[in-house]
Amino acid sequence: MRTMVTTEAARRRRRGPGLLGRSLLYLVLLLVAASTLFPFLLMLSTSVRTGGALVNQLDDLIPERITFQNYRDVWVADRFDRYFANSVLVTVVVLAANLLFDSMVAYALSRKAFRGAGLVLGLILARMMIPVHVLMIPIYILIQRLGLYDTLTALMLPSLVEGFGIFLLKQYFDGLPRALDEAARVDGAGDFQILFRILLPLARPALAVVLINTALSSWNEFLMPLILTSSAQTRTLTLGLALYQGRFGVDYVHQMAAAAISALPIVILFLIFQRQIIAGLTRGAVKQ
Repeated sequence: MRTMVTTEAARRRRRGPGLLGRSLLYLVLLLVAASTLFPFLLMLSTSVRTGGALVNQLDDLIPERITFQNYRDVWVADRFDRYFANSVLVTVVVLAANLLFDSMVAYALSRKAFRGAGLVLGLILARMMIPVHVLMIPIYILIQRLGLYDTLTALMLPSLVEGFGIFLLKQYFDGLPRALDEAARVDGAGDFQILFRILLPLARPALAVVLINTALSSWNEFLMPLILTSSAQTRTLTLGLALYQGRFGVDYVHQMAAAAISALPIVILFLIFQRQIIAGLTRGAVKQ
């Protein structure tokens, strides 16, 4: 009798929560999603309004008249097209460099046994614990001495390699069987072929996480452009957005249009790679 009760309890646990439990869970998730999406929808609604009208109640969330003139005004005002191009260039270079260099360092730490590997990994983890604000003055002095101040190179150089990407990819490589490497070496493959043709294609979820994390941090970087640049020619989108707010005061309609221009590229990037990102973040969460 006791065995039958235990078996029935085990079956209930496997079936998961009942209808009431699932309904409550979906309700909580719906409220969380609504609270997260509402500011974004409010920003888009305000950005396509005419004049200076604001959303005062839920009925006003969908404007009666939609115009994209605000985006045109923002795009041509104060060289916003230049700021956007600078941000795209810096983000693409930093992203490509991180995907390349982080994967190479992670491969060496995961697959190569050399003296001091533990020390190197420890230094990388220690660097991740240091706030970026502590490094601002040393980076500024270094950029000045290299003669790179007020250049886009100054914005790219400090972020070409990141400890987060190295650590994440190393942990992912550690979970891949070494038999793949041995089989490739039997066929005459070298380290670069093993990395780029075998390990990296299998590590797409981890690469997606590195991609979105690096793109997000580089695209939204504000302090480094503020410190390392001084002219409008090298100004990035986040810095231009801050100065645009200070210049136009309480012009909420144009401010929201400028904020939408700044936010939409990262949102689109996340939507493209969301499956790989979720797979990379949840790898190992379920016991095989």
